[in-house]
Amino acid sequence: MLPRKSIQNIKSYQPGKPIEEVKRELGLRDVIKLASNENPFGPSPKAVAAIKKHLTDINRYPESGCFYLRQALSKKIKVRPDQLVFGNGSDELILLALRAFVEEGDEVVVASPTFLIYEIASRIQGAKIKIVPTRYFRYDLKAMKKAITKNTRIVFIANPDNPNGTYVTRYELEEFLKGLPETLLVFIDEAYFDYVQERDYPNAMDYVSRGNVMVTRSFSKSYGLAGLRIGYGVSSPEIISYIESVREPFNVNLLAQTAATAALKDKKFLVKVKKITRDGRRFLYAELGKLGLRYIPSVTNFVLFEAGKDASKICKKLMKQGVIVREMNAWGLDNFIRVTVGKEKENKRFIKELRKIVS
Repeated sequence: MLPRKSIQNIKSYQPGKPIEEVKRELGLRDVIKLASNENPFGPSPKAVAAIKKHLTDINRYPESGCFYLRQALSKKIKVRPDQLVFGNGSDELILLALRAFVEEGDEVVVASPTFLIYEIASRIQGAKIKIVPTRYFRYDLKAMKKAITKNTRIVFIANPDNPNGTYVTRYELEEFLKGLPETLLVFIDEAYFDYVQERDYPNAMDYVSRGNVMVTRSFSKSYGLAGLRIGYGVSSPEIISYIESVREPFNVNLLAQTAATAALKDKKFLVKVKKITRDGRRFLYAELGKLGLRYIPSVTNFVLFEAGKDASKICKKLMKQGVIVREMNAWGLDNFIRVTVGKEKENKRFIKELRKIVS
């Protein structure tokens, strides 16, 4: 039996290895994971309490429309409830947008390197991919705009970008949005927006009213709910209605909805996570600099750094010492490694093991 032509040559996305898998494979007891940009400080205690409270309710299907979360979030970010759609992680919203707006043979514009799911999901849908290289590890929106044709249906923009950790400025985004065709959807992925403090970083919610902009955010990063898989999208009611028409009815589970609703109320926890992350990022900058390793300044909870031609070997050696980081071969960055900002002890352990290897 043959699969669809559009998926025959697709390489499946390979996530960072889980801690338990590394323990099994290498016979290790003490393993830290700094590979998948997770929040190492865990979820909010309020989210944990909410999960415990509703554990006995999991025999029932969840609210299909995430009613309570929808109400809480619409008040927090000041949009109408019908401007929101929820997904099994923001990854699902990428798939849903493609399913709703892209026919086989339509064009999609993506940057490179960037979040790999944009290209993978677009190929699954049968789209023609137009890849625009980044410049100095930043999105080149001028070049991406030039790549748009009458056949382009979606442009994907990660802001901040993964794996680079860089961002598009307000001015750059506003210039990009001028004069775009009405048949085009600008998909802005803000999975890491909570970590950004830069004054010229745009609030993409300001552009949703233009009608052809969709913004997605995640509860996996700063909120620490990666294991529950929940994200949300914001756009015009019309665009959201099309997304809803291709969404499965129970795509967000009960505990994810409950935890996310509670997490939104814990402002102190979020402030604490962001501060500790900034401190940890500065520590990594300083230590990588001492080792003579060039890093890309980041506004997120991870740092991309250049480790030379032995980058892949370094990752494997670190893993043998119980430190999981991310190889960048899949992004075409063979000489680079990406490390998540962890707890203070984890950051120090990573640097200690890295120092042994590179020196």
